[in-house]
Amino acid sequence: MRVLVTGAGGFVGTALVDRLRACAEVSMVVATDLGLPPPGPTGADGGKDAPQAPVLQIAGDLSDPGVQARLFATPVDRVFHLASIPGGMAEQQPEVAERVNLGATRALLDACARQAQAGGPVVRFVFASSIAVLGPLHAPVDDRTPLQPVLRYGHHKRTGEQWVAQAHRTGAVQGCSLRLPGVLARPPARTGQLSAFMSDLIRAVATGQRFTCPTSPQAQIWAASRPCTVDNLLHAAQAPDADLAGPEGGRAFTLPVLHLSMEALAHACGVAFGTAGAALVDWQADASLEALFGRQPALRADAAWAAGFRHDGDALALVRRSLQG
Repeated sequence: MRVLVTGAGGFVGTALVDRLRACAEVSMVVATDLGLPPPGPTGADGGKDAPQAPVLQIAGDLSDPGVQARLFATPVDRVFHLASIPGGMAEQQPEVAERVNLGATRALLDACARQAQAGGPVVRFVFASSIAVLGPLHAPVDDRTPLQPVLRYGHHKRTGEQWVAQAHRTGAVQGCSLRLPGVLARPPARTGQLSAFMSDLIRAVATGQRFTCPTSPQAQIWAASRPCTVDNLLHAAQAPDADLAGPEGGRAFTLPVLHLSMEALAHACGVAFGTAGAALVDWQADASLEALFGRQPALRADAAWAAGFRHDGDALALVRRSLQG
């Protein structure tokens, strides 16, 4: 199996590539991003002596026809499309965000369609969408909650979901979109992720450092660890296609998440790492940021549970897994 990962140099992408290299059925991982780190030793199953799939790295812009030609020079069987310009950065750089979030998604789907039309394999296309498609929420969420994105990033992801569903209906791909929550714990970096404060809190409290959180202690979040997120992405690539229809056949799932307060997250960090937990956190709420990320209501992800997707289990497991490779 030949697997293509876009956004392979990112926080989730590097972990996904690492896991794919250890999968016995994977013969080649094609990793693409604007910039790519050298492949490291896999931390996945089997240890250092286990067979590992080779990684073909192709750096470049996904909207470049020359890059597309290189990515699909040999037919691919699976595509994980993770590349995007996230929330805050998308608002600041709208033209770049449109080119990456919309243009690259369209180009990838078209390339998959051409491969199928030429007699090649129909790609299982896993699209990393976002809970940003839901918009600010104040009532419990379930599979019938309407999508009302506010930020440009959310609108882009909603459009991508629609394109994936349409490509699936025409037989160009076997498509599935997963709405990812905040994925923890991202390394400190200027990535444009407005929800980075969740990761920053975990890393600070884990090392016994003080942290000023831009929410109130009662702020309610949805979160998942990076290993859990990779588990769900891999499940979307492996599950029977009939299991991935999604609510009302839309091919998109709001994933199960842990729903907890920021204070509970800080407390779990203290338990996990033997630090003072919430006592290390100063609370300085930013009303606009908390409105976007700190007022998440209860979630019933029945369709995702039925399809085999899962969350971390509890806050302590989330925190412990969040700093794993």
